[in-house]
Formats: sequence, C-alpha cells, structure tokens
Amino acid sequence: MTSISASFQTLRDRQQCALIPFITAGDPNLETTGEALRILDRNGADFIELGVPYSDPLADGPVIQAAATRALQKGTKLEQVLEMLQAVIPSLKAPIILFTYYNPILHRGIKPFLGEIAAAGVRGLVVPDLPLEEAAELIQTAGYFGIEVILLVAPTSSQDRIAAITNQSQGFIYLVSVTGVTGIRAQLQDRVKHLITDLRSVTDKAIGVGFGISTPEQAHQVREWGADAVIVGSAFVKRLAENSPTERLQAIGQLCRELKAVITPTSLQEIGSAK
Repeated sequence: MTSISASFQTLRDRQQCALIPFITAGDPNLETTGEALRILDRNGADFIELGVPYSDPLADGPVIQAAATRALQKGTKLEQVLEMLQAVIPSLKAPIILFTYYNPILHRGIKPFLGEIAAAGVRGLVVPDLPLEEAAELIQTAGYFGIEVILLVAPTSSQDRIAAITNQSQGFIYLVSVTGVTGIRAQLQDRVKHLITDLRSVTDKAIGVGFGISTPEQAHQVREWGADAVIVGSAFVKRLAENSPTERLQAIGQLCRELKAVITPTSLQEIGSAK
C-alpha cells in the first residue's frame, strides 16, 4: 500500500484536499467497525484514522471518550482490533492511521508494537500524549517498519516549537484547531487560518486540521484557509452511536460524501447541492 506521504503528494499534485474521518474501534462492536471502514473508504475518505479504545483518553472529548468506554466495556483489545484490520485493510484504498496513547505502546514494547501494527497493514500512527522530546525512538523504529509517525501542533505552540515538530513529523502535520479536547464546536476560530500560514512558513509538508470540525461548512472553511486535509471525528462517532443498527452505516456514508463534496468544489454555491 502507498505511504501516507506519497498519497498526500498525489492529492496535492491534483490540487485536492484530503478527507480523514475518525472512528473508534469496537464501538458499537468490531464487526461494525470493519464495515464502517469499508463504507468510509467507498464514500470519499482519502485516509481513515482509527482510535484504539483507551481508559484515560486525555485528548478526547465526551463523544469519543464515551465511545472508548463502551468499546472497553465490551472487551475490545488491541489484538482484536489488529486482527480485524488485517482482514479489512486489503479491501481498502484509504491508508489506515492508528490513533493510540503511549502507555499501550510502552506496555508491549516499541518494536513489538510497531511490528504488530505493520503486519496488520497500518501505515500511519498518531500518539497525542507523546512529547516531541521523547519521540525520537518511536519515529526511528517506525521508519524501519514503514510506518509514519504524525506529530501534533497545538494552537499554543511557539514558532520555534512549530519548526521543531514539523521537522520531525512524518506523513503530514496534524494541526489541532482548538485549545482543549476533540469534540463538536459551533464554529471554528479564525486563528486556524493564521496557524496554517505560520506552518507554511516553516514547512512544505502537508497540513491536516482536526479537533472541532463537524459540519460541511466548517470543512469547506478549513479547505479555503489552505489546509491539505480535513480531519473529522466526533461527528462520525456520534452517528455510529446514536443511529439504529440499520441506519448507522448509511449515516456515516452520507456524512462522508457531504464532507468530501464540499472540500472538492470551487465555489460556495456548491455546498447546498452537496447536501
């Protein structure tokens, strides 16, 4: 499968903005997670971020925290997640980016963990609680397995720290649009536009914006501000949790199409027609 970096380069050559949906593995169950990955892949996702349920998800807002809690209560474990991915990934075009916290990696050991997720077909890794100063070993070892470690830039990061993070991040730069946790926001802050500009001044790597994006209008705004990717999580997780078993996959497929449509068009008038 093509690397995250190479996939982004192809999209940028075509002047296309990427859509990266996020869902939580095991909520409502792993069988549905596998079907959801296929649905997202068929309905416009360029990459898919899959969260491994964790008991203390510090970066996650209430919607994703609740999903992780439900998944853990049903006994979802990393081994089961990887077994599901190994079966599903060969049928996907969109590379899978795994989202996990650092304690599970330390518990298994960096090299064994990376070997297992690489064998399952994972291409990217996001570890939100791993500081830049402690990331070197993970990044170096991940390269051996063909996995790109994507680092996060916070709105509060200084210019010097932004430069350091962008230098080490692989695949793309994950720009956090808000100070705080993930979740649905009524509107995006204008400073996101300036943060993208700041990043452009120090790197030519692709920039993905996440945390707080939930509507087609917000996704379109982020694209207009110059982002290379729009990352949407809570809106997808909520639809998987709140809809009936017969409706939830249809609901995320529809949202995926709507989001992809509004980051693809060239005019605001096309937003309405995509709904």
